[in-house]
Amino acid sequence: MYPKPIAETAPGSRLLYAIGVWTVLLLWLLPVFAIMLTAFRTFEDVMAGNYWGWPDDINLIGNFTAVFTQTDMLHYFINSLIITIPSVAAVLALSTMTGFVLSRYPFRGSTLLFAVFIAGNFLPHQVFMIPVRDLMVSLGLYDTYWALIIFHVAFQTGFATLFMRNFIAALPAELFQAARAEGASPMQILVQIVVPLIRPALAALAILLFTFIWNDYFWAVVLTQTDAVKPVTAGLANLRGEWVSSWNVISAATLFVAVPPVLMFFLMQRHFVAGLTLGAVKG
Repeated sequence: MYPKPIAETAPGSRLLYAIGVWTVLLLWLLPVFAIMLTAFRTFEDVMAGNYWGWPDDINLIGNFTAVFTQTDMLHYFINSLIITIPSVAAVLALSTMTGFVLSRYPFRGSTLLFAVFIAGNFLPHQVFMIPVRDLMVSLGLYDTYWALIIFHVAFQTGFATLFMRNFIAALPAELFQAARAEGASPMQILVQIVVPLIRPALAALAILLFTFIWNDYFWAVVLTQTDAVKPVTAGLANLRGEWVSSWNVISAATLFVAVPPVLMFFLMQRHFVAGLTLGAVKG
């Protein structure tokens, strides 16, 4: 099922593997490098077609200054925070409670309900474009923060429930038996026992959810119309001009938009790695 490790006695194979890994990594980072390089350029340098050469003039500070003075990226940035943070918090709360019940308190139909959560992950969200948009219009939520928050909470909870249910199910059953013997209620067990033990999993899930919701572009376009509530992904598209686009400013804005997910990952990297390995049982 898993690929066999490369033996230490096969230096040729190990060398080819290392070359392949670095080649794929460089190809994957090439667009990121191009954006960073363009963020250093002047508008004249971009218009001259100098895409991959070293910039003739360094204009990084000027490009970032233009992002904050000539565009509404700061407003879009705040909109994304307003949408992303409540969505992540709501999904974490709902998925933790749902995963706790499905893993430790089975009831009639619980397996079917869990299957519904799993099945929702296999449906392409684009097929719901018209029904979801019509629903938000009928509820009077179209082109509001709530439209995106409700959508992300609804559609991310399925994946998050699958994630949390598996982690909670891996906890020793003796913990729950001892807590119930002491007279603890299900809510007390969840808050005082389960949540402290799954904090690494919560951190890992929070990073994934934050990245998914922050980088969403499709629903940001479908469920918003005015600049008042557009997040950064839709705001970046507005920076393109009708005839000429300042790609140096757009690249600088793209780097600014990428800061929160990258910063969150590095700040919570230790918890993220621990969350991915949670559930290993010591002998």
